Amino acid sequence: MASLTHSPAWNALEAHARAGKAIHLRDRFAADHARFSAFSLDAGPIFVDYSKQCVDAETMRRLFALARQQDVESNRDAMFAGQHINRTERRAVLHTALRDRLDRAVFDDGKDVMPGVRDVLRRMREFSNGVRHGEIRGFRGGVFTDVVNIGIGGSDLGPLMVVEALEPYRTDRLRSHFVSNVDGAHLARTLQALNPATTLFVVASKTFTTQETMANAAAAREWLVQGLGDVRSVEHHFVALSTNLEATGRFGVVPARVFEFWDWVGGRYSLWSAIGLSIALAVGMDRFDELLDGAYEMDEHFRRAPLEANAPVILALLGVWCSNFLGIDTHVALPYDQSLHRLPAFLQQLDMESNGKRVDRDGLPVDYDTGPVVWGEPGTNGQHAFFQLLHQGTRICAADFIVARDTHYPVGNQHQLLLANCLAQSRALAFGKTETEARHELERQGATADATAELAPYKTFPGNRPSNTLVLRKLTPATLGALIALYEHKVFVQGVLWNIGSFDQWGVELGKQLAPEVLSRLRGESSAGPMDASTEGLVAKLTTATTAR
Repeated sequence: MASLTHSPAWNALEAHARAGKAIHLRDRFAADHARFSAFSLDAGPIFVDYSKQCVDAETMRRLFALARQQDVESNRDAMFAGQHINRTERRAVLHTALRDRLDRAVFDDGKDVMPGVRDVLRRMREFSNGVRHGEIRGFRGGVFTDVVNIGIGGSDLGPLMVVEALEPYRTDRLRSHFVSNVDGAHLARTLQALNPATTLFVVASKTFTTQETMANAAAAREWLVQGLGDVRSVEHHFVALSTNLEATGRFGVVPARVFEFWDWVGGRYSLWSAIGLSIALAVGMDRFDELLDGAYEMDEHFRRAPLEANAPVILALLGVWCSNFLGIDTHVALPYDQSLHRLPAFLQQLDMESNGKRVDRDGLPVDYDTGPVVWGEPGTNGQHAFFQLLHQGTRICAADFIVARDTHYPVGNQHQLLLANCLAQSRALAFGKTETEARHELERQGATADATAELAPYKTFPGNRPSNTLVLRKLTPATLGALIALYEHKVFVQGVLWNIGSFDQWGVELGKQLAPEVLSRLRGESSAGPMDASTEGLVAKLTTATTAR
C-alpha cells in the first residue's frame, strides 16, 4: 500500500489547498448565499454548523474521497462487529455495546457480551438506588451523604465531567467528590470536611494496580479505619470497579461490591461502563440510562448516515483538512455552558491519547502530522484569557463552539448574553475586521487623522479562522451522551484517515516504568542503579534538608 502522503486522494487535497488558500471566508459567504444550509446538518439532538470552515463543495468532495480511500466505512463496521481493531493489544473495541439499546447480540471472539453488560447495568441500578434511597448504609448504620470517586485518567475525567455537566439532575442529599492526583493535597482537602461514617468510596481501576489510584485508595482506607475504629468498616464503605477480584478481596472489598468491566473497554471510553457508577449515584440510574440513550442515537447516526451527511465523519475530515492541509496544529474546545467546564479536559484525553501517535498501523513512522493539540475553556471566561491569540495571534487555532439553545438557569438575561457572545466570537474569527474598516470606525468615533493611522493596525483582525458551532437543544443526559459519542466517533474516524491505531496508549508507559527506579533513589535505597546527571542532580536537590529559595 502506498504511503498516505503519496496516495491519490491526499495529493488531490494538497493541490486543492494550494489553489484555495487565498480565498477568505468573507468571499466564500459573499459568493454563496446558501452556504449555511449547504454546510450544516442535524445529527440526532445536535445541530452542526461547519459553514465557517475554510472549505467549499469541491473541498468536501475531495475529503469524502479520502474517507473512501481510507475505508472509513469498513473500519467503522469492523469496530461495531467486534473485530480486533486494537491491533497491538489484540482487542475488540466495543464501548458502543455498553449503550446498545436493542435486544441483539454483540460478539467478542464468538461470545455474546450483552448478557454481561446487562447484568452489570442491573447491579448498578440496584446498588445506586439502594444508596440514594438510604437502604444501603455505612458500617455504623449511617445514611451515605458523600461519594468519593478515586480514579485517574478515564476513570476520573469522564465521570467527573458528566457529573458536573448534569448538576441540575443531581440529588442534594448525596454529594459527589473526585480524587485523581497522587498529590496528597487532593485527597486530604477532599476528606477534611467529610464524616467517615457517611462516606462511600468508589475505587476505579481495571487492574486494581494503578499506582496513583491505589495510593489514594490506601490512604482513604486508613482514614476510614482510623475514623470508625474497625477494619470491618471497609467492606461497607468501599466499592471497586475492577476485574481483579483477588486484589479487591485483599483490599477488603467484598465480591458483591465489585463491578466488572472488560478489556474491550478503553479507559477514555469507559464512562458508559461500571466506571459510570459515580454518575448513577449522583443523578440516578434512570438519568444514566438517558445518557446511554443519547450515545446510542449518535451511534446509529454514525452507523447508518451516508458519509456526506455523517456528522462524526465530517468533523473528522474537517480536522484533517485543518491539520494536514492548512497547517493548523491546535484545536480549541469552547463550551458556552459553565456546566461543561470539564469537557475540554475530557476531550484532551480522548483525542490526544488516542491519536497522538508517530507510527501507523503497520508500525511504520508517519511523515504527516497526526493528533492536534487539544485545549479549551468555557466561554465567556476564555474571551478574557486567550481569545486575543485566537483573533490576532500568529498561530491559527481551529475552534469548536458548543452551546445549548435553552438553559437550566434562566437568570435575568444572562443566557441571551451568553448566546450572543458565542455567535459574535465565531463571527469575529471568521470575518475579522479589515484595516479600512478599522480606520472608518475610528473616524466615526472622532479620532484624529494621526490617531487613526496609529491605532488602525492594532484594531485590524485578519479573520479567516475556521470554526464549527455545535448547538444542543438543552444540556440533558441524552444530549450530553450524544455529544460525547459524536466526539468519540470523530476521533476514531481521524485515526482511520491517518492509518493509526486510536485505541492503545503506549506513550504513557515509559514514565511509569522509570518511576519505581526514581522512587527507590528518592528513598535512598542502595539498590537503585545509576541515572542521568540531570535526574541525579534533581534527586539530590529534592532529598537534601534545604533547597535553594
